[in-house]
Amino acid sequence: MKKNKREFPKNFLWGDAIAANQSEGAYDVGEKGLNVSDINEYVSDIPPEERMEGEITSEFIEKAVKQINDGKIQSFPKLRGIDFYHTYKDDLKLLKELGLNTFRTSINWSRIFPNGIEEEPNEAGLKFYDQLFDEILANGMEPMITLSHYEMPIYLTTHYQGWYSREVINHFVKYCKAVLERYKDKVKYWIVVNQINLITYESFCNIGVTEDGVENLMEAKYQGLHNMMVASAKVKEAAQSINPDFEIGMMVFADKVYPASTKPEDALGTMLHAQMEYFFTDVLLRGKYPNYAFRFFEEQGYDIKFYDGDEEALKNTADFLSFSYYYTNLVSKESNDNNRSILPNPNLEASPWGWAVDPIGLRITLNDYYDRYQCPIYITENGIGAFDTLESDGVHDDYRRYYYEEHLRQVKEAIYDGVDVRGYYAWGPIDIVSCSSNEMSKRYGFIYVDIDDYGNGSKKRLKKDSFAWFQKTIQENGARL
Repeated sequence: MKKNKREFPKNFLWGDAIAANQSEGAYDVGEKGLNVSDINEYVSDIPPEERMEGEITSEFIEKAVKQINDGKIQSFPKLRGIDFYHTYKDDLKLLKELGLNTFRTSINWSRIFPNGIEEEPNEAGLKFYDQLFDEILANGMEPMITLSHYEMPIYLTTHYQGWYSREVINHFVKYCKAVLERYKDKVKYWIVVNQINLITYESFCNIGVTEDGVENLMEAKYQGLHNMMVASAKVKEAAQSINPDFEIGMMVFADKVYPASTKPEDALGTMLHAQMEYFFTDVLLRGKYPNYAFRFFEEQGYDIKFYDGDEEALKNTADFLSFSYYYTNLVSKESNDNNRSILPNPNLEASPWGWAVDPIGLRITLNDYYDRYQCPIYITENGIGAFDTLESDGVHDDYRRYYYEEHLRQVKEAIYDGVDVRGYYAWGPIDIVSCSSNEMSKRYGFIYVDIDDYGNGSKKRLKKDSFAWFQKTIQENGARL
């Protein structure tokens, strides 16, 4: 009889993850174009839990681009990032010291095709990633690279309404073919689209549709999603012809929910919520739309257009499932089947940004996904943002050590359950600009970066207390957990 082991596999990938748009800076270097994240503005007088991306209008884009072109960039922190574009060599040395054997980042689409429509890629951008990937490999880390992580060229939103346009499929596939061919001997693991299911939350950065650019915004988002999934499948098909050894994955934001009560209505609401989360993974891992999605579209009155060849293209399914995991919520089901309330869980503590800390939910999520798909799984983001305090003797972040300790224990339990977990990527190894709130104050890293929300500071890197703990955990392959 086969026996599962409560231990991490010997070839387990211990990694950390960042994104180009939150870290690189250098927005005006190497002929880079502006992208959808560059115009995300930091607004200090909004409470932390409310600093989330809202809908974007064409007027907002025009105003933001003008400010940036006029050099008024202080309130756009992603233009600066942490200057990883210039500091990556020293930063990667620190990550080697941390003990990582893998590192995830993204290629900034607008560095390669500044407007998205060019016929030939930008050589300056390609050379930068040549150097970056070489340095990752030289430091003993396997690169896992995301092709689209909220870095669509802004031109594609202002002229095409982003993924709502079928033309963007061709532009994206062209970009992906260029980088897959260029780095085919440097990178094995690829994620096509980061958190593809975030089409309502972080929707502009994901889909690229403006609120005033379409008649029915939600319908346009789902049409954009369809186009994005078709593009993902076409990229998988192209990748196989470029290098059959590529591992091409898909990624979602794991939005786990529990029923708010023992009422059958709440259980039904939880099921319906889960279905619309599985929708994305069902399409990209099973190769076709689930029937419940068609019912959802009909009830919402959405007319999602399929074109000749779409269904055939979707048969090019992903090789692995990856997901980010940060929090869970409750679902309260009301009388209307489509009217579900998402509530915080009073049994869980939450961060200042309202994100519930639920390690057990990670084990449940891993089991749910594996039971459904029976494919390799990578946790490509997991971490806690906090207001770290830099004291005279360093940053004492026991809360971060506790967070990772509890979550990694649950990963270990899931492996003992029989889940094929291949790797774990903490978000992130080093402080970067927050994706959702556009601030440096929301810090995730094991390494402190001396930059504030407005770009002031020495840019010096400093190991937090959690650095040594995570380093030891990796050295022991998680045996201490």
